[in-house]
Amino acid sequence: MTDKKWEIYLVECLDGTIYTGVTNNLSRRMKMHASGKGSKYVRAKGFGKLLAHKECNDKISACKLEYFVKQLTKEEKLNFFIK
Repeated sequence: MTDKKWEIYLVECLDGTIYTGVTNNLSRRMKMHASGKGSKYVRAKGFGKLLAHKECNDKISACKLEYFVKQLTKEEKLNFFIK
């Protein structure tokens, strides 16, 4: 069993869209996105910056939260992470 922390995060792409993802190593994942090796979406839209992130208890919680956040509008996503 691993004790790595899982996080959900928001990335702003160069076209202004927001990408939502999950990782257990945020700094490594941001480096991957910046180098174009993270996700197809971010590679296509261009990596802008990390907007926000939240820690989760485990991978299952992170994935469920990611699904929930992906259903929100851009404004709702940003407000969710501000809370």
